[in-house]
Amino acid sequence: MLPVTLAFAGVTGNTGEGPCHEEVEFRVPDLPIAQQVHPPRLAPDTRTFSPAAVVASCVGFVLIGVLQALYGPAIPAFREEFALSPSAAGLGLSAHFVGGVAGVLLFDRLYGRIGNRAILGTSYLLMALGAAGFALAPNWPVGLVAALLAGLGFGGIDYGLNQLFAVGFGHRSTAMLNILNAHFGIGAILGPVLIATVGAEHYPAVFLAFAAANLPLLLCLRGVRDRAPLAVSDTSGARSGGSSARGRSLTSVLAVFVTLYVLHVGIEAGVGGWEPTHLETVGYGAGAAATATSVYWLMMTVGRFLVAPIALRHSARTIITVSCAGMTVCLLLASVPWLAPYAYAGVGLFIAPIFPTGLPWLNAVAPRARRAGALVIAASMVGGVAAGPALGKAIEWSGVRAVPLLLCAVSALCLLATLWLIRATRPNAPSAHPVE
Repeated sequence: MLPVTLAFAGVTGNTGEGPCHEEVEFRVPDLPIAQQVHPPRLAPDTRTFSPAAVVASCVGFVLIGVLQALYGPAIPAFREEFALSPSAAGLGLSAHFVGGVAGVLLFDRLYGRIGNRAILGTSYLLMALGAAGFALAPNWPVGLVAALLAGLGFGGIDYGLNQLFAVGFGHRSTAMLNILNAHFGIGAILGPVLIATVGAEHYPAVFLAFAAANLPLLLCLRGVRDRAPLAVSDTSGARSGGSSARGRSLTSVLAVFVTLYVLHVGIEAGVGGWEPTHLETVGYGAGAAATATSVYWLMMTVGRFLVAPIALRHSARTIITVSCAGMTVCLLLASVPWLAPYAYAGVGLFIAPIFPTGLPWLNAVAPRARRAGALVIAASMVGGVAAGPALGKAIEWSGVRAVPLLLCAVSALCLLATLWLIRATRPNAPSAHPVE
């Protein structure tokens, strides 16, 4: 027990005497200094990932990046082997994305009910089985089912690791998420290189090698904490972007987050899909256009590595605001033909942090909405699927030269959504509706 002495000084009533002093001593229970001064934090033995598991998680993201990027370069071989039309061959990637969305939603339902190791282990096995089935498929319908199965595992890894990294590293979560998602970009670059090296006709060997590469990661799951920690009351919320949503209903906040994710992933896919066509239309050769598009994807990967140390010093909302503003300016500059290749590289650099940086911000402003992360990750996949048809229809009306301006308008909407979220979740926002 700690003694505490208080001294009271005053003047007695009508006696005319001078000031008197009284000392009152009472005792309070002993408390550890950490409890008296600091809010509770995670103990060292409650970390979510061991160092080996962090490395394995990054390798896992390289693999899902490779998987997503393998289908496109292998399309000529699909068409020849199964006598497919272009649209039928494109169903392979569509099946992958449908499986990805289903995987996110399925494993979100299981999150917290079964252990994290079971979720991740099942996802790696599904990816391995799906990739092997796709490589050995005797006909195209079986191949589509296998792609769907691999997509289920893809969605589980994408959701599971993003969710765990968002809550497992405290104030470093934003930085770690950017590093994790940068490895996805590495995989997306490696996938086409692998197909080009061995030849599209040998795509089954590449898919089989991919399937085998998933299996060693199962051994590293022992380093993953089976039950993720709950959000702790420390400064991570402030570093991640602010306090809980106030002044707007949680539904509105989540809706705007989903909108931000759908739109920015639509821009990401739109630039990747239409940059070569736009550059060729304004006078660049096919080789130069393809190289510039590769640089765009490379800058997206580099941008996530570069923002990791920045995320330790600046809030998520600041990073996303600067990213959306820079992306909008670069897309506007891309309408100038001689600036276009460099401007598209800038788009890759600025768009890079948005996906991984938004997750800790969402976790901070809506800590009780456990399924919010699943919604925005699934929305990002839907945005990637919907971007092609939507942008294609807009280009039919306006022409290929308008591609950067169309995407610039979408980017401006991303910036407006970000500014709305900042206003709606600031600590002193007037409360109109309680957050449920």
